[in-house]
Amino acid sequence: MSTKQILIAGFGGQGILFAGKFLAYEGLLEGKKVSWLPSYGPEMRGGTANCSIILSDDPVGSPIVNKPDVLIAMNLPSLDKYENEAVPGASIFVDSALIERKVTRKDVNVYYIPATKLASEKGFDTLANMIIVGHAIAKAGIIPYEGIAPALKKVVSAKHANLLDKNIAAIELGYQYEGESQCLK
Repeated sequence: MSTKQILIAGFGGQGILFAGKFLAYEGLLEGKKVSWLPSYGPEMRGGTANCSIILSDDPVGSPIVNKPDVLIAMNLPSLDKYENEAVPGASIFVDSALIERKVTRKDVNVYYIPATKLASEKGFDTLANMIIVGHAIAKAGIIPYEGIAPALKKVVSAKHANLLDKNIAAIELGYQYEGESQCLK
């Protein structure tokens, strides 16, 4: 991997920024050059939120991800806004529990995972973000799976240390999930 440009987008309160911070820390632990740029509306919870993450072997010139290699869309407005911004050949991950429509592009790899539904069923109510990130790790190889625990230890605060194992389990659930996809040949 020379450079991966990742955009995670959804509503405030879905853990968009936390998921991005986790990926950024993992990149740091791997010795990558990293950029993490959160963006959210003034409403925060319930408003729009997105996070640009760049993981690179080379210095990062700009923290802005305009053309993501990996797009994680956790709500319909995010998919509508960013689907056409992804580069050809990109991987797009869709929370199919919240987004009913299909990706219309044919030049990208698309993975549908009902992350919010899986989170609810497994008792990980606030961890749909980590389930879909786990799926992105498996399918797009954005970070090595072996590094998830050390990176999570850096981003899960001491106040929420009891959630560390749940976060790892949520990532593992997404990593192992085999669902609907449309991939380039």
